[in-house]
Amino acid sequence: MAMILTKEQQAVLDGEKGPVQTKVMKTLVMYGECFGAEKLVPVSGEKGHLVTSFGLSVMKPVYELMDELIEGGALSGQPFSVDPRPLDKNVPANLLQNIFFKVMYSKQTAYETQLKKLGIMSYDAFTCTCYMDEVGNKPREGDVLSWAESSAVVYANSVLGARCNRNSGIIELFGSIAGYVPYFGLLTDEGRQASWIIEVETAEKPEAQVLGSAIGMKVMEAVPYIKGLERWIGTELNQDACDYLKDMGAATASNGAVGLYHVENLTPEAKKLGSALIHPNAKVYRIDDAELARIRSGYPLIWKNPEAKPKLCFVGCPHLSHQQLKNWGQTLPAALERENREKVAIPVVFTTAPAVKAAFEKTSEYNALVSCGAVVSSICPLMYMNNPLCGKMPVITNSNKLRTYTTARYHTDTEILEQLVQGVGNHEKISGSRRRSGDRKS
Repeated sequence: MAMILTKEQQAVLDGEKGPVQTKVMKTLVMYGECFGAEKLVPVSGEKGHLVTSFGLSVMKPVYELMDELIEGGALSGQPFSVDPRPLDKNVPANLLQNIFFKVMYSKQTAYETQLKKLGIMSYDAFTCTCYMDEVGNKPREGDVLSWAESSAVVYANSVLGARCNRNSGIIELFGSIAGYVPYFGLLTDEGRQASWIIEVETAEKPEAQVLGSAIGMKVMEAVPYIKGLERWIGTELNQDACDYLKDMGAATASNGAVGLYHVENLTPEAKKLGSALIHPNAKVYRIDDAELARIRSGYPLIWKNPEAKPKLCFVGCPHLSHQQLKNWGQTLPAALERENREKVAIPVVFTTAPAVKAAFEKTSEYNALVSCGAVVSSICPLMYMNNPLCGKMPVITNSNKLRTYTTARYHTDTEILEQLVQGVGNHEKISGSRRRSGDRKS
């Protein structure tokens, strides 16, 4: 093989640790060579993250692979977290949907048993925001990671300054088992250079989800260097800024394929290196209020009945932080009180990591949310929606990621609040989407 291996790596490839470990190493080497990697580098992050968290009945090859790894002693060399579970009995669903879920995710219990044997951090380590302080999987700046989950990877690379490529879940599991990952792309200094300059010139603070959508659709998998955002979110990575970047980054990763962005005077590498991160031939994309309005007006509306009353609302994809939950726990009850209402007009689910949920349950804001009819869950909204029965439901969300991958309709937080309090609002004012069914985003 063309890749240069250390003696230890070559020994594993030659069978020193058994045939299963040899397969793992060979796969990593072959995968790396496809991307021009000349070597493997050690995983320095203390914990991994696996994207595959759902026990779909059709994933037989994955379960067979997991069994082979377990039986061959090829367990993860580091504990890992996993994306959210697909089910929660507290999330609204009708009888037919519940039956469908049980069939669709019939392997969930067995799969979680496999994950436990492989090295999952804990019974509740199921979240797409594993980097939250409450979860306990927050890498250090400069750490080389073996993670898979688009929104988590872009956050780790951009906000935390760690290094990780956007690889598949199985490849990243293999990286955690072997303790090495191929050295290419976003692991390299060259791969972290920005080939796009994003100039934010809005008169108002841009919606994080729409700004991320615009950036992702323009640059695709390239690295953007964002200027002008400090005017709106400051130059310190406080909780508000991190929450904004979490949601913006998830939209860049789902509406495009961004694995890393730099924000001038804010994110770690941008603060250290500044314009030295920008490639000499970088392109420029200017974003103003009109451009954001154009981007949003292009979102397809694929409900069968565009005027249908929403039957469900998901807030939080990726999972909400503790601060975001507290904010909703204050604004939603207050808005209901102003309208002399006690309960939400539309069933709503706020999603967050199990560990964050446990901490939030101790607050007055949690009691306020539950009292007004909301559900706080650790479910994956995407997995809930990703089936024919739920796909036909008129669902609204504040997540551009969920909008991209499902039939859910995107609304800003302000618009979501209005709908939760008053029910269906003015369609043209709230949606801004094209009145056309069957028009899917390519």
